[in-house]
Amino acid sequence: MSALDRPVRRAVYLTVLAANEPSPLLPETGDEPAGPVGAKARPDSVVRIDLAGINQRTLSLDIPSADYAGLAAGPPGTVFYAEPITEGPGRGGLRLQRYQLKERTSTPFLDGVRSYTLSADRKKLLYSAAGGRWGVVPTDKPAKVGDGPVNVAQVETWVDPHAEWTEIFHEAWRTQRDFFYDAKMHGADWQAVLAKYSPLLPFVNHRSDLGYVIAQTGGELVVGHSYLTGPGDLPGDAPVSVGLLGADFTVENGHYRIHHILTGENWNPDLRAPLSAPGIQVSEGDYLLEVNGRPIAPPTNVYQPFEGTAGHQTVIRLNSTPTFEGSRVVTVVPVASEEGLRTRAWIESNRRKVDELSGGRLAYVWLPNTSVPGYAAFTRYFYAQQEKEGAIIDERYNHGGLVADYIVNELDRKPMGYFALRDGKTWTSPGAGIFGPKVMIVNESAGSGGDALPYYFQLRHIGPIVGTRTWGALVGTTGSPTTIDGGSITAPSLAFYDLKGRWAVENEGVTPEFEVEYTPADVIAGHDPQLERAVQEGLKLLKQGAFAHAGRPAPIDRASKKSP
Repeated sequence: MSALDRPVRRAVYLTVLAANEPSPLLPETGDEPAGPVGAKARPDSVVRIDLAGINQRTLSLDIPSADYAGLAAGPPGTVFYAEPITEGPGRGGLRLQRYQLKERTSTPFLDGVRSYTLSADRKKLLYSAAGGRWGVVPTDKPAKVGDGPVNVAQVETWVDPHAEWTEIFHEAWRTQRDFFYDAKMHGADWQAVLAKYSPLLPFVNHRSDLGYVIAQTGGELVVGHSYLTGPGDLPGDAPVSVGLLGADFTVENGHYRIHHILTGENWNPDLRAPLSAPGIQVSEGDYLLEVNGRPIAPPTNVYQPFEGTAGHQTVIRLNSTPTFEGSRVVTVVPVASEEGLRTRAWIESNRRKVDELSGGRLAYVWLPNTSVPGYAAFTRYFYAQQEKEGAIIDERYNHGGLVADYIVNELDRKPMGYFALRDGKTWTSPGAGIFGPKVMIVNESAGSGGDALPYYFQLRHIGPIVGTRTWGALVGTTGSPTTIDGGSITAPSLAFYDLKGRWAVENEGVTPEFEVEYTPADVIAGHDPQLERAVQEGLKLLKQGAFAHAGRPAPIDRASKKSP
């Protein structure tokens, strides 16, 4: 995770393979080229690689460093590479560059592509672009998206599903065989596993059936992260979106009444709350009487009239009483999902609860995962509460992702001194951080990176952990081939072992120092016993006083001291 949010810079290099070959980048003298640039290889030529001194024969091309990717060899003396378009037209796509060794320059070749590949003779280039567009263009001159269009809608193929499913099953079996981190397959006789599940294939009559058989086969490894990640070629219907208002309803007096309105961040597209937008006069307790001119009342489902309204202006009629007399009409724009709003409401409720229970002394930070959203959540919430004396780090329901070394390092950051000012509060060094006690909350729904984080938290002795044992799935994947129909499975390619050379965490989880269950009865009663216990432990540590900042020394009196 420490690699996130860091500028990525790459350059393009050329290596002269044979020790007796000259550099193609030598300065040209007169009208003669310096080296065999763009020369055609003889049919009987042999590529020779002299490893001795090869590091001194690696040269940098005259291309400014940037976030490059997708390097590919073009025609003789030409290479292609791509860089992200970060602003202007085509933003979000890739700019394909073409470098020609003879001219020693790089020029834009094709803007706005998503991917590309070259033909075997390097004379043609196939690209894909937004909107499902494809095209084939020659490599000898720049092109633009739309050139050489390929109508993929006319591409058809005949498929024998049972034959294809049999092939996919064997692909999945081979993927585990070739990519699983343990060549001994956790003791499973992998050939026998193939023989065990192959007899089920004649009875597979749907892609979902095949997925079930593949999952059962992978289950023979008894390992986390062995599952289906892509369903493959499944038939499906186009979903119908239902607009949501970001509100909870109750049934009162024969009508739907707004019980609670979720608030979000209307400047944030992912947290737009329809009923809290500027100028919308809606209050908790109002009755919803009509949607787009259609009356709404039980037993009709309150969400039925909102079908197809997500992202569209929708007119609703409201009143503080369950009557049309004196009602008002309001135009709102429903959202397609309330997940972000409800998650934020839970986070903010927990933050306020920790603030209340600790008397404002402890911060609260929830980590949804250990990937980009988890990185953003930690950075945003942790440093926004630097005035707090300690912190509760909640990683329940953490979906994992990366190894959270960044978070562990920041939590373990120690003060190294202070800088006194004439006015205002003393500065700490480092200048950012919460240096007091930390308590972590975990549960059985935190896994993978969500296992590694509390494990490292314990390893560093940062603080106690409260909750229930984590999932126990500390293996990882670094990618595996897709199946012929676009499906995919995971083949764990790395597994964790501890500093003493023992396999750890996988199938074990991380056990908290203070085991506290979270039961439905607690929720109904309005309690979160894990959160409450974490605050108690944080306050105990604060009471010990070991984390108190050193006080400012007495003023220095240098004027009265005699010179040596």
